[in-house]
Amino acid sequence: MLPFWIALQFLTRLPVRLPGLPEPAQVGRSLLWYPLVGLLLGLCLLGGEALLAAQPAPLQAALLLTFWVAITGGLHLDGLADTADAWVGGLGDRERTLAIMKDPRSGPIAVVVLVLLLLLKFAALVTLLEAGRGACVSLAPWLARMALPLLFLCTPYVRAGGLGQALAEHRPRRALPGVLAFHGLAMLLTFGAEALLALAVGGALFLWLRRALLHRLGGTTGDTAGALVEVAECGVLLALACLGG
Repeated sequence: MLPFWIALQFLTRLPVRLPGLPEPAQVGRSLLWYPLVGLLLGLCLLGGEALLAAQPAPLQAALLLTFWVAITGGLHLDGLADTADAWVGGLGDRERTLAIMKDPRSGPIAVVVLVLLLLLKFAALVTLLEAGRGACVSLAPWLARMALPLLFLCTPYVRAGGLGQALAEHRPRRALPGVLAFHGLAMLLTFGAEALLALAVGGALFLWLRRALLHRLGGTTGDTAGALVEVAECGVLLALACLGG
């Protein structure tokens, strides 16, 4: 169960303490548990929605989004910010893009992208809550954390060192497809047409972003993996708000 606790500690700010520094192989196997952590995040959001049921939809949405950011520690938002800065500032050059991505400072492009993404998430949450379809919000974190192991499974990792390299080098190639298929089926059985829409939109965004990463960088980094999570969550929420139901 250690790989599960590694995944939970990395992807959330829940109080998880590991017995020691994990081995790289255990870090790699934690990818198998990312979808389950995504499902747990979705269930936490459903619990928050139930507690806030008496509040107006805009207030519910604002508080739920705040809780969403807090429980994940803004980890993937940071990756999105770094990716946005590097993508624009890199001017199409691979090495320049990677260098800017390492800079911990956030430029104006990062701020604009983060504001727009959070605004879109908020608007989608309000729409879903007002329509009485808050339960399907859990699809967004669930599917986005299915996309992460899929990215590491089929995309080269281009930044040496750190957790990302351990994930890439020790990813469980044989077991991951079965785990992802299981979670995809569980989504479909639980949410039906809404899950089908989420999977279609999430899959399209995954293919688009992966192609862009291969073209610019030749692969992925930890920051771009975080950007994928945020883009997938936002895209799924918007699709459900605009097209679902």
